[in-house]
Amino acid sequence: MGGIGIWQLLIILVIVVLLFGTKRLKGIGTDLGGAIKGFKKAVTENEQDADFEQKKQVEDTDTADTAATKTQSDVKEKS
Repeated sequence: MGGIGIWQLLIILVIVVLLFGTKRLKGIGTDLGGAIKGFKKAVTENEQDADFEQKKQVEDTDTADTAATKTQSDVKEKS
């Protein structure tokens, strides 16, 4: 008892092919594949943008820390 066997899956596949036809199923598969590919590309680009922003923030923080250190040392030298 329980799960779906290979014979049940084959019967479902035959019924789906009879209802929709092979051309329509091929078109659906192509559309679905294109959508998944586009989604993966968008996720990858988003991750790259996030990495770029994080590196930029780190560089900005380092630059600000360096400028603050120089200013403090200049003040100490003038005193």
